Amino acid sequence: MPTHASGTFEVKLLPQKDEGGDPSLGRMTIDKQFHGDLEGVSKGQMLSAGSAEGSGVYLAVEKVTGTLNGRTGAFILYHTGIMTRKVPQLSINIAPDSGTGQLAGITGKMNIIIANGKHSYELEYTLPESQ
Repeated sequence: MPTHASGTFEVKLLPQKDEGGDPSLGRMTIDKQFHGDLEGVSKGQMLSAGSAEGSGVYLAVEKVTGTLNGRTGAFILYHTGIMTRKVPQLSINIAPDSGTGQLAGITGKMNIIIANGKHSYELEYTLPESQ
């Protein structure tokens, strides 16, 4: 049965220089600080592409390190974001076999909520029963 975790986070996205100079393509670094049931940090990379019609995509990978409901370790999140004429679809999942320490074997998905300029998360996950 899945376990739920929730809390808030701050995120810093830093655009990286594009040597090709194509304004429809972007690359950023991700730096997050998580609070709540997940206390920790993440570092990652994001690639994006967009159109003048309000459509676009982004892909991101970030390594989360910290304590999740009392268990210490790390895991990888991968994001797939699609915007079709300003209508968003977002999927954030834990990469298979990416958990370390007391989070080894973790699987699950994350939902990000942005309201009034604040970021929060809901994480639904499972861990092997042997832990």
